[in-house]
Amino acid sequence: MTKFVRLLLGLCFGMLLLPAAGAADAREYVLGSGDIIRVTVFQNPDLTVETRVTENGSITYPLIGGVAVGGLTLPATEKLIADKLRDGGFVLKPQVNVLLLQIRGNQVSVLGMVNRPGRYPIEIANTRVTDMLATAGGASVSGADIVTLVGTRNDKPFRAEIDIPALFQPEGINADIPVMGGDILYIHRAPVFYIYGEVNRPGSYRLERGMTVMQALAQGGGITLRGTDKRLKLHRRNAAGAVEAIEPDMSMTLQSDDVVYVRESLF
Repeated sequence: MTKFVRLLLGLCFGMLLLPAAGAADAREYVLGSGDIIRVTVFQNPDLTVETRVTENGSITYPLIGGVAVGGLTLPATEKLIADKLRDGGFVLKPQVNVLLLQIRGNQVSVLGMVNRPGRYPIEIANTRVTDMLATAGGASVSGADIVTLVGTRNDKPFRAEIDIPALFQPEGINADIPVMGGDILYIHRAPVFYIYGEVNRPGSYRLERGMTVMQALAQGGGITLRGTDKRLKLHRRNAAGAVEAIEPDMSMTLQSDDVVYVRESLF
């Protein structure tokens, strides 16, 4: 996860170096309920309006009344208002500008083991999972490598589990899917294992991928002078929920919530 955090910080830094691109992308932002916009018409100051997009995705504009702008980009909204002003005979050649003042409609909740949990707006088009995680400060030290995305797509419930480190492997970027307003990103606590008995640092530790019993012993500071690696016990909960005692070898791969016990040497 440390490498991942560094990559996310690099992503944030890279975004700061591209303000012009960010400004261009903002024009592709899709309006949603709660957003506040300012509409101006060139040489028609009486038509300048600051308004909020209602829950049904519309605004009320002088002369033309209700305008459905929910789900439209800013350029599409400008064209729609201009067409209505021209077709209604109110302005001959309207030059309409729409400025986004506050983003409230399209927000994503980032929860769980992240450094800054909260609700964050989708400020540019094509914002992806990694963008939102970077906004929330990345996963915390105790966060898992998997982020769960819950939302709706095509009016149907949608759920996806995304392997964060794998995103930075070849072809992994395909899993970095775009987020939508109302989505929830959740990072669970990282899996742990427990080690006690004749080890120098007994306790609970983060379970890394593919971690073996030998690596777990090293994580626990190694075996004490009184202990032995010949009499290890591993306690693991099976599918039925019962705890089984296993005598593992050093190359055995650990699972979440495994308990390793190092016994005292008989001699």
